[in-house]
Amino acid sequence: MRILFHKKFKKQVAKYPFLKIQIDERIILFMNDPFHPLLNNHPLTGKWIGYRSVNITGDYRAIYEFVKEDVAFFVDMDTHSNLYQ
Repeated sequence: MRILFHKKFKKQVAKYPFLKIQIDERIILFMNDPFHPLLNNHPLTGKWIGYRSVNITGDYRAIYEFVKEDVAFFVDMDTHSNLYQ
């Protein structure tokens, strides 16, 4: 699995340095198994239709889309309430 990161995703990661270890762990887990139960990988609706979400922590989510079968493009990351308001 290849992972690409949008500049907004990188900016959000830099905004939350206390989550660096958790983000790295979840990205590695995603690369090995995108549908691992810990990730709670699920499709989104509304303004995020066509995208999917994975859990970083209990409240933080990463949003991505598959651009190819083996390529994921992570576009945003933030708290659940900030992403889905």
